[in-house]
Amino acid sequence: MDLFSQNGTSATPSGEEVPLAERCRPRRLDDFVGHESIIGPGTVLREEIRHHRLKSLILWGPPGVGKTTLARIIAREIQADFVALSAVAAGVADVRKVIDRATKNRKYLQKTTILFIDEIHRFNKAQQDALLHAVEDGTLILIGATTENPSFEVIPPLLSRCPVYPMQPLRKEDIRRIVERALAQDMVLQPLRIQIQDWETLLQLAAGDARRALNIVEKAAELHQDESPPITLARTDFEKAALQKTLYYDKAGALHYDVISAFIKSLRGSDPDAAIFWMARMLAAGEDPKFIARRMLIFAAEDIGNADPYALTLATSCFTAVTYIGMPEAQIILTQVAAYLAAAPKSNAAIVAINKALEDVRNHPGVQVPLALRNAPTTLLANLGYGKDYHYAHDYPEHFIRMAYLPPEIQGRIYYHPGELGKEKEIRKRLMELWGEWKDYTQGEKKPKSKKSGASR
Repeated sequence: MDLFSQNGTSATPSGEEVPLAERCRPRRLDDFVGHESIIGPGTVLREEIRHHRLKSLILWGPPGVGKTTLARIIAREIQADFVALSAVAAGVADVRKVIDRATKNRKYLQKTTILFIDEIHRFNKAQQDALLHAVEDGTLILIGATTENPSFEVIPPLLSRCPVYPMQPLRKEDIRRIVERALAQDMVLQPLRIQIQDWETLLQLAAGDARRALNIVEKAAELHQDESPPITLARTDFEKAALQKTLYYDKAGALHYDVISAFIKSLRGSDPDAAIFWMARMLAAGEDPKFIARRMLIFAAEDIGNADPYALTLATSCFTAVTYIGMPEAQIILTQVAAYLAAAPKSNAAIVAINKALEDVRNHPGVQVPLALRNAPTTLLANLGYGKDYHYAHDYPEHFIRMAYLPPEIQGRIYYHPGELGKEKEIRKRLMELWGEWKDYTQGEKKPKSKKSGASR
């Protein structure tokens, strides 16, 4: 069979017309590569399959990690009627047809029905609701596949009935095993006696996606269609076949939030190199540079604050410049500012302060503005005591005088505790000198965490 021949006249697809990834899809559980923690010997799912006691479940992971393949294998292993629907094209009527089919299978054939829904996160609430009763009473077994976090996209009643199995990108050794098996067993590739010269490039381009790896190999082999076996595939072959590596990065999906989270946490952790890497990851995947600039604006106030007040000015200038310039030059500006923000001294005093103040506002909704702080534009208001005992700060040495500005109910509260880093160290010293015993700023000092403790934000 010739990998490079043109389509024939037969209506039935021949081997070379079926993509390599489909031709190499494993049919048995023992041939499934990777995800040992989910489907390996002794796991809950493996035992459920072995004893034909499978429950509905959701497979969550990026493309090309084997979600569809595993669903098909499970159906084959338990000898179930396998029905596949795409959430993009199917509706409630399609779901009901499958439920009717499953009901008949159960009643007349004593046969289990597996409904596999690809991209289940695209099902709306009504579509997901239509599945609930059939899943609950066991009429069918639902296997949902999603690239998005199910806790955000799947309704709680359905999620509570379907354990979620996270499937991570395949390891390099798993990808290599899959490709080697394809080269040795595929009816089209095996006669070509393909030898791979640069595994590392192929594995990097695959990025944990078995389907992508096989597609690259198949396209790379086509570059040598005029050569006789054996065929050697080198780095340049894989780079040409891959054209440009398409990063899996759904701007509306879970990975979008994972990567921006890694970026912000790297900035907060004062690691400019990690921050620049994650930013590059977003830019290479087509992220809007203004989105990154906006997040750095927030970060400058939330995580740096008055430890380096210039950070907010720089972040604001960054957003303006990125808006004016656009890509690709905007990436230089973003990198400059990301590096500065990562290296800057850190303080979260501003966000802590506003959160504490908001809590007091909620707990004391009826507090009144003290009379001394009210304006008295009329004689009536002055006679009522408005503005009485107010001291104009500029009339005193250093333009300051100690007096109460908070309502009596929360008198003595300290919301803003300047840190010991950068400019805040100076601010802290000045406030302590001004207020003295009136305000105890030492109460806001943070004790250093042990090395074992970690932040979760």
